[in-house]
Amino acid sequence: MSVSGATAEPGPLISAPLISARGLTKQFAGFTAVDGIDFEVARGEAFGFLGPNGAGKSSTMRMVSCVAPLTSGSLQILGMDPVQDGPRIRARLGVVPQQDTLDTELTVRENLYIYGRYFGMSRRVLRPKVDELLDFAQLTERADSKVEPLSGGMKRRLTIARSLINDPDILMLDEPTTGLDPQARHVLWDRLYRLKQDGVTLVLTTHYMDEAEQLCDRLVVMDGGRIVAEGSPLSLIAEHSTREVVELRFAPGSNGAAAARLGAAIAAGERVDELPDRVLLYVSDGEQALSRAHELGLSPVSSLVRRSTLEDVFLRLTGRSLVD
Repeated sequence: MSVSGATAEPGPLISAPLISARGLTKQFAGFTAVDGIDFEVARGEAFGFLGPNGAGKSSTMRMVSCVAPLTSGSLQILGMDPVQDGPRIRARLGVVPQQDTLDTELTVRENLYIYGRYFGMSRRVLRPKVDELLDFAQLTERADSKVEPLSGGMKRRLTIARSLINDPDILMLDEPTTGLDPQARHVLWDRLYRLKQDGVTLVLTTHYMDEAEQLCDRLVVMDGGRIVAEGSPLSLIAEHSTREVVELRFAPGSNGAAAARLGAAIAAGERVDELPDRVLLYVSDGEQALSRAHELGLSPVSSLVRRSTLEDVFLRLTGRSLVD
């Protein structure tokens, strides 16, 4: 998928971040949705905002997309100021909102074609471009179908294809796979991964840790409008969690006593977290920790040894899970 170059000299643009925020703040009637955050996004990077609903992710995306003004702080996008250059910036962005905004009465092809006309693209340019995007989104066979009967996954792929009609410098994706079934999510991940491999700069929000791990080169973890951690998925897991996690489920009302006994028996650098439905052991060797639990005379209803994920990072940093 081609990406249009900037009109400025290429040398400085390549080294400079495409997005740079310092002290970025957004308030609504006294409520602070985004609380003085700093971040940068480099050209060709897949950058993510990970956090639960209400963390400030979508408010940040709306400011970066130049559809909502910032309250305070500074924001530079493609070397421009959103206040002064909003229309110029928006012309070089591709935006995939949380909810699809397709024209359901038109065909798949017509949705792409008409959107391209909004950017002033000629019919001669649009015809091959639309065919290219239909192929990319795996919608060629449905090109002349109305949008309304399409599956949720097809509509989402069409929305992403539409956002690429102007060869954007940055593709903004707000919760791109929310509401999709697992198969549709994986198909969409494949399309986004192909864009990343082609050098498209992706900025996405998600509350799915597996999605962040699959797609993001680097991400920030947000909670309560603030950034609580930043790094690659692997570096965040290495810094804030252990190699493995043991999930133990006990009979109702037994978690507290079990967690106390396990906490007294684990090694230095390991920890126990008690959740409403289970007890988590953060350890270097999960099978060994599970054996230790049985040696203590504990009898969990079920047990699972798994690797640490970004969900565990968030739980460590905030004391709650991403789905709370």
